[in-house]
Amino acid sequence: EGHAVTELVGKDGIEAAFNSALNGVTGWRQTEKDVGSQELVLFREEDIASRPGLNVALTLDASVQDMVESELAKGMERNAPVSISGIVVRPRTGAILAMATLPNYDPNQIGSKTPIANLRNRVITDTFEPGSTFKAVVVSAALNEQAVSLNEIVYCENGVFSFGGYTLHDAGHHFGNLSVEDIVAKSSNIGAAKVGIKLGEARLHKYICDFGFGDPTGITLPGEVRGTVHPVRNWYKVSIAQISMGQGLTVTPLQMAMAVSAIANSGRLMRPMLVDHLEDEHKQEVFRYQPQMVRQVISEETVKLMVQAMKRVVLPGGTAPQAALEHYTVAGKTGTGQKPPYGSHKYFSSFIGFFPADSPEICIAVFLDEPDPKRYYGGETAGPIFRAIAERVAAYLAIRPDVQAPSDQPLQKPSSNPPEVIAQTGLPSTLTTSRTGRNF
Repeated sequence: EGHAVTELVGKDGIEAAFNSALNGVTGWRQTEKDVGSQELVLFREEDIASRPGLNVALTLDASVQDMVESELAKGMERNAPVSISGIVVRPRTGAILAMATLPNYDPNQIGSKTPIANLRNRVITDTFEPGSTFKAVVVSAALNEQAVSLNEIVYCENGVFSFGGYTLHDAGHHFGNLSVEDIVAKSSNIGAAKVGIKLGEARLHKYICDFGFGDPTGITLPGEVRGTVHPVRNWYKVSIAQISMGQGLTVTPLQMAMAVSAIANSGRLMRPMLVDHLEDEHKQEVFRYQPQMVRQVISEETVKLMVQAMKRVVLPGGTAPQAALEHYTVAGKTGTGQKPPYGSHKYFSSFIGFFPADSPEICIAVFLDEPDPKRYYGGETAGPIFRAIAERVAAYLAIRPDVQAPSDQPLQKPSSNPPEVIAQTGLPSTLTTSRTGRNF
């Protein structure tokens, strides 16, 4: 969200980032006058013409934004979190079609009664330990370095693993042998820790940075934070295992969404794009922003393997069958992380997925901060919200289905799926902002 503190000064958001463009130029003239206050044209020294402010056309699609806000509001009511956020991205370009967080505020009605927390764009200002969504990063890195293979069997210690002087758990599970693909689908902490250990500290740290963590994404909004990624020299012995489970570092929701979007985009990390173009008062385009690739993080072959594993997350036996779509294959990853201090029974739950899985058009990320402790797993909280948003967005954007499922036989959603293992110890229509337009 953004707003102007006056009609002429942008205070936050796009209004602040593009304040000079929105303001335009005030004209002025330096001259002399006679005793009758008539200008002496011959003595005119400078004459600067005024220029109206430009309009900023956003990549945000008004309809998609409304869909996301509507479904987040329903999720807020169902799950009673402290806050909830959602992002919709075009993986191939990094264009943000929607970005929302609740509770929020009315930029036209800011006053002393507005809680300070509601003024933040939590998508870029708040950080969290990502939990199991981060396993997508770790396994991608290990596959790319050929440290593991997708069918490689990893012994998951029947749910209890001692490493670096600490005991790690697969909470609620006692997994024995799992393939690397199963580790992703069933979200084994111990399995992910062992994959990270095989990859090694230096390579794991490199890929964490390559996926964009520890640096701002570069979105054109003020106030973005970088999260926390400690250098390897400051790691403890247990750190490599904890980080592989999604602990011991902090990320923003946008960083996590863009990292998964990189997997959806054949391994290419894109800079998030919020502004489509600038236009003058006659609606004539003045400048158009182009998609920017940050780097190639993993190979296309690795992406195929990773997508294969992430598809299983939303199938029976995975952690988020509630996120499955009737007419599209979905690749995704759940996250359920305990918030420090561990044992506080406060959780950060998430689901990030993209579809159609083999030719992604859309990536959607949903985050809940401290949902009701009676139901807090990412699959059961964020998963259904992802599904609801995805169904509406797919219909609106007329995305071609890749699954022919009879409409009268929806996918079954078994109740006996393993819950998430908790980490413990098309061109869119654009929105335009101007000094009199909608603020973002």
